[in-house]
Amino acid sequence: MNFLYPGFLFALLSVAIPVIIHLFNFRKFKKVYFSNVQFLKEVEQQNSSREKLKNLLILFARMLAIIFLVLAFAQPYIPVSSKKTSLLNNAVSIYIDNSYSMEAVNKDGSLLDEAKRNAKELVKGFGINDRFQLLTNDFEGKHQRLLNEEEFLKALDDVKISATARNLQQILNRQGNVLSGPANKYSFIISDFQKNIASAKKLTTDPDIQYSFLKLNATALANIAVDSVWMLSPNHQPGANERLVVQLKNYSQEAADNVPLKLTINNQQKGLGAVSIPAEKSVRDTLNFSGLTAGWQKGIISIKDFPVTFDDTLSFSFKVDKSLPVLSINGLTAGNYIKALFGADGYYVLTENSEQNINYNGFSNYGLIVLNGLQNPSTGLAQQIKTYLNAGGTVVVFPDLDADIKVYNSFLAALSLPAIQGLNKEETKVDQIDFQNPIFKTVFEEIPKNLDLPAVSRYFSFTESNAASKENILSLPGRKLFFAKYGVGNGSVFLSAAGLNATDGNFARHPVFVPLMYRMALSGGTESSLYYYLGSENVLSGKKITLGKNQTLKLTANNFESIPEIRQADGKTLIYTADQVKNAGFYNLNLADTTLAVYAFNSGRTESDMHYLSKTELDNLAEKSNFKVFDTDQDAVKLTAGADKIGQTLWKLCLVLSLIFIAAEILLIRFFNNNKKTI
Repeated sequence: MNFLYPGFLFALLSVAIPVIIHLFNFRKFKKVYFSNVQFLKEVEQQNSSREKLKNLLILFARMLAIIFLVLAFAQPYIPVSSKKTSLLNNAVSIYIDNSYSMEAVNKDGSLLDEAKRNAKELVKGFGINDRFQLLTNDFEGKHQRLLNEEEFLKALDDVKISATARNLQQILNRQGNVLSGPANKYSFIISDFQKNIASAKKLTTDPDIQYSFLKLNATALANIAVDSVWMLSPNHQPGANERLVVQLKNYSQEAADNVPLKLTINNQQKGLGAVSIPAEKSVRDTLNFSGLTAGWQKGIISIKDFPVTFDDTLSFSFKVDKSLPVLSINGLTAGNYIKALFGADGYYVLTENSEQNINYNGFSNYGLIVLNGLQNPSTGLAQQIKTYLNAGGTVVVFPDLDADIKVYNSFLAALSLPAIQGLNKEETKVDQIDFQNPIFKTVFEEIPKNLDLPAVSRYFSFTESNAASKENILSLPGRKLFFAKYGVGNGSVFLSAAGLNATDGNFARHPVFVPLMYRMALSGGTESSLYYYLGSENVLSGKKITLGKNQTLKLTANNFESIPEIRQADGKTLIYTADQVKNAGFYNLNLADTTLAVYAFNSGRTESDMHYLSKTELDNLAEKSNFKVFDTDQDAVKLTAGADKIGQTLWKLCLVLSLIFIAAEILLIRFFNNNKKTI
């Protein structure tokens, strides 16, 4: 057994105090005279024997209480002793949590500075031939090797706060990649252990590695975060009214009143507000703005909340298009309804292809593709349409009711759409319209009692085996399909049971047709995400980009430039940033002098929840013999390093024994030999 603080053992001299008190009994006796003391002497001798025994027991209890109290302060421990550990060098991996939560402060300063001090203490306890890995949330390549003490301490000084957050299993796996070979292997995790760090109830570990969790204790802080934002319409037109939904989350146990909220677009203030958020709840607010011009928009939602500020802003970007391109692929008897509809509005740019002359290469450039009265839709067209849908496109199918049903069924099967059962020539009328569907939700200010709906002269009936992805928009009597939406890939297909010819009914001439087509066009598109999170999202997606010979894309920002890796998949261009983007803000994707896209990066919100795992919860999470959990406010860091690594601490036992002997002294004084007096 060794002592962590042997200097406290000098306090054992205080054991002499109860001994001196016992030897020099300072109690004064009063003489009492009796006429006959024959029987009194006999009683005195009997009580004197009991009194001496009582005093000796009290003396021993006092001495032992003092001894064990001194030992508790000296912190005795049993070091790990093994022939193996004495013969091999040590390989040590030390993880420093440098996430945003480590900016918090306690009585010793910032948690990151305390973590660095603990890491230095650990390293000093090992030998000159031992090697160390420094690991942070950045998972940098330079941290994937073992260093000597001097190199480690130099690298430790360079550790800064990072926007990246990792979970425990990722950290342990990363350490295991380095800790290999013939050595005594030790893993140290120095962190505040926010609850988000525990991604699983049980951890997968290497039995040859000794793991230690060093828990830092932060002062509890209230925090409010801008959790997320989204637009209510995926399509944005110049000068149009826009609606942005903002979600704020209160992570504290107290309500927040009148939190100021501000929206800026391209450095211009577009909205103000004040939001009250109940304790541990989320609240949504909708901001309306307009007056945008064509081009990429850089937006920022911000609040004022102290002292945690890294999640008080959220950047996002989107594009306002000058026009929306629409492609109509027409059969021989398709008619001019689509041309008349989209030609009436300058925002829509209509391109028409005949069924016999289709340009497949440009599909990705269109926000909407209309298949209007095709007589012989080919499987090749189906494959191109499926690629377009996988990229998030929108397709409307108006069939030619005189076409070959078998040919159409092959085409529909390739798109995972229901098969045609047959042609129904009974005149009927649409009897149901889904006013809650996004297509019609804001079209009608109020619903008329006797709404006139389209009449149908003939239509296809369908056999539907799987309606999981189906949304009925217009229905015939008996809930039969007339116009419905199906999710295919990342896109949508709107399937009609009738064509647009006059012989099929009055659908194309009915007032409901115009808002239906316009809203379908505006609800589609291949818009990229409004924002991305640092460290967790390294793949950006957007519309297909075709590069010429010797052309490269560049991702640029203030004092930043990189050439990302690109791949083409499902009609999209995927841009891989790896771990190059480290700071929040806006990044431009450039081809020569042209800006193709603007991406917004934000700090992750996993660090916003300022709740921490307790030492007991960490013990339950470890639940293995090769795990030790230390609280840096109570446990000495020296116990986990050097020649006396991970010893069995005994100070708690000594403290308990000291309290037991103090209690024993009290009981002896109060109850031992307390005979009732007799007269």
